[in-house]
Amino acid sequence: MMHETITPPATVELLSRGMECLIKEMGVVDAEYFIAAVQRERFDYTKWQRDRFDNVDLNSFVNNAAAYAKSVGK
Repeated sequence: MMHETITPPATVELLSRGMECLIKEMGVVDAEYFIAAVQRERFDYTKWQRDRFDNVDLNSFVNNAAAYAKSVGK
């Protein structure tokens, strides 16, 4: 099975898209509250990611990610 090389987006693009998603789903005010909470709580993304994904089968994760990317045209 062949895997594509994934190039991460530029930081500015990533932050801009992230804010667009937050605002679209939460609205401006709640998006700001969310960002403030993440900063205030010193959110440990790595720990959260491990708690969330450590028990996920790698093939399932890759297949789900590929299906999602295809569904959004990436």
